[in-house]
Amino acid sequence: MACLLETPIRMSVLSEVTASSRHYVDRLFDPDPQKVLQGVIDMKNAVIGNNKQKANLIVLGAVPRLLYLLQQETSSTELKTECAVVLGSLAMGTENNVKSLLDCHIIPALLQGLLSPDLKFIEACLRCLRTIFTSPVTPEELLYTDATVIPHLMALLSRSRYTQEYICQIFSHCCKGPDHQTILFNHGAVQNIAHLLTSLSYKVRMQALKCFSVLAFENPQVSMTLVNVLVDGELLPQIFVKMLQRDKPIEMQLTSAKCLTYMCRAGAIRTDDSCIVLKTLPCLVRMCSKERLLEERVEGAETLAYLIEPDVELQRIASITDHLIAMLADYFKYPSSVSAITDIKRLDHDLKHAHELRQAAFKLYASLGANDEDIRKKIIETENMMDRIVTGLSESSVKVRLAAVRCLHSLSRSVQQLRTSFQDHAVWKPLMKVLQNAPDEILVVASSMLCNLLLEFSPSKEPILESGAVELLCGLTQSENPALRVNGIWALMNMAFQAEQKIKADILRSLSTEQLFRLLSDSDLNVLMKTLGLLRNLLSTRPHIDKIMSTHGKQIMQAVTLILEGEHNIEVKEQTLCILANIADGTTAKELIMTNDDILQKIKYYMGKDGTAAVPGMMGASLGTCEHPTPLFKEVQELASVDSFYLHKSPWTAGSCFAKAIS
Repeated sequence: MACLLETPIRMSVLSEVTASSRHYVDRLFDPDPQKVLQGVIDMKNAVIGNNKQKANLIVLGAVPRLLYLLQQETSSTELKTECAVVLGSLAMGTENNVKSLLDCHIIPALLQGLLSPDLKFIEACLRCLRTIFTSPVTPEELLYTDATVIPHLMALLSRSRYTQEYICQIFSHCCKGPDHQTILFNHGAVQNIAHLLTSLSYKVRMQALKCFSVLAFENPQVSMTLVNVLVDGELLPQIFVKMLQRDKPIEMQLTSAKCLTYMCRAGAIRTDDSCIVLKTLPCLVRMCSKERLLEERVEGAETLAYLIEPDVELQRIASITDHLIAMLADYFKYPSSVSAITDIKRLDHDLKHAHELRQAAFKLYASLGANDEDIRKKIIETENMMDRIVTGLSESSVKVRLAAVRCLHSLSRSVQQLRTSFQDHAVWKPLMKVLQNAPDEILVVASSMLCNLLLEFSPSKEPILESGAVELLCGLTQSENPALRVNGIWALMNMAFQAEQKIKADILRSLSTEQLFRLLSDSDLNVLMKTLGLLRNLLSTRPHIDKIMSTHGKQIMQAVTLILEGEHNIEVKEQTLCILANIADGTTAKELIMTNDDILQKIKYYMGKDGTAAVPGMMGASLGTCEHPTPLFKEVQELASVDSFYLHKSPWTAGSCFAKAIS
């Protein structure tokens, strides 16, 4: 019976709470303007810090009435200002509160309020807009719907330090991509915000700094402009460097470091510039110290990873700065049993966000180990590193799994580690599990790593083959994602290098000639080049060539003809001619060339093209000394970058194809 009474009791309590809030709303409809004003002021005092009261007033319909009063010409400026303040307070509640305000079309009403001549009212509207736009549930596009809004906000920047703070904060939260950057840049954001970096108000300086960080991110145009801007006789990068000093607040140091990092990555500042090597990089390493707060350590590590990602020298400098590699190991031990955190709320927060530290550590390790073999060795020798990465592959957080795969992929570029640590920890097993069911962003990196594990010298190659990798990779070649198609065919190409006949037959059977033709017609050049590479590796070793050509010869010759007749660049046609060189090495397969006048004429044509002056000598060499076809192999040098699809050229060109055919 107690359960039956529970709902009526709750309904009764809710009714009492709602009734206690109703008089606030009722007073908004009083015919006396002074009573309405006092009612709004009392409502403001009632909702401060009281989320339950805020929710009740929204349910009772306070928002539409407040917006009506705010937009009425007959309302006094004081009443309008108080309405904006109450709406801002309601927005500071839960995300559902913000959704309710958006449903009532609060943003157009507040933007209209910015046209008022009264500064206090403008500041109240901006404060409310700031709160709404910084909420994760508010679409940033709402700021850009009306083309007149941005220029008006730029004009309001000069009104007061509060308008400067709120507008910069709105810009920094609503600038989410190149389109937004372009709009703000074209309306003079750089010129209008630059002088705010010398404001007497710390909040204004910080919001201006954050604005520049989002404007410069991956934007060469903005970054190139920023590097030449003068503020009180000083260049902007010099001002950023001053803000990096240790006596400045951590938030300011970090944001300044981000600005310089983004300008460097955009090409506006050289990687060997002293402001990067001696100021920005050391500052970011300091942020990784265990003395810093969790958020600071995460932001510091992720920004440093982004800074050093493409530059070998920065990676080497970072790796020996303040024992960074060992310092990052502490990210996996947080919070420790002897944690210095005494604030229980802080400890609870950090426990919930500890996975962000692991994600940041994996990202930074991946960047550190991207190129240098000695750094990779130090990372792998760090306490329990391989076990931590393997554990990271199965974490519940997608972001941590992605970062762990990136880290593992970076380390897999080492021949030595592929042969030792990767085999000792059987990393191929969790990797194959990741590949079975993961979002595309993880699949792209995981399949890139699989390419390296399938290299001829990798001990993992055989067990991966036995675990059904052929079918998995053939499935990737059918993906709508070009990166997955490239990685699928790339891995098959590595798998086919010097492989047994059975493996080659399995690849051809699982891939099918129909899919092979589709890949050879793919609009993505990288897919086409890797498919040609696969064919070269399949057509190696004389018995294998004859066997494959006896069953698939007609289709392969059709594909070769299709490529040679198509509008392709010289690299594509060269690889296609190398396939013919391999076919010509077969005992019986060469007849498919000798009996095909069209192919012979094409070979003759390409022998006469520019760059083939050495063909006669090559023909003699091929006849006299070359007994083996030329498989294509993703050599160790290619491991430096997953984005590098450089194909190492075979010595056999069109001339050697012809020489093989007539031998």
